[in-house]
Amino acid sequence: MPISNQRITEHAFLEVLYEDDYFPDHVLDRGRAILLALCERIEAQRPADLGALYVLTQAATEEFNALEAEFEAAGSEIETVAREEIGGDFWFVARAYGFQDADAEKLIATREW
Repeated sequence: MPISNQRITEHAFLEVLYEDDYFPDHVLDRGRAILLALCERIEAQRPADLGALYVLTQAATEEFNALEAEFEAAGSEIETVAREEIGGDFWFVARAYGFQDADAEKLIATREW
């Protein structure tokens, strides 16, 4: 299902990380795919409230948890800059879909990074 939200389609996910050679593009591509799949799930399921949104975002966060091993295998890690960029993109997604009151920490509450 193609994403219909124009704010999402125009957004450069993980942009700061792509600009830094410390973060391998092939792993960032997987992270970007996680975020886009989250957007597709939001559009398909249309969460009615923050609780329903948090279920979706926390599941996507768990996918990022699994991606940590790939970062490490490539000589990188999800460190401070990456945590902020990833978390910021989750918050952007929530706001782009009208969840202005989303708690940035609750969006990624299941994170291990």
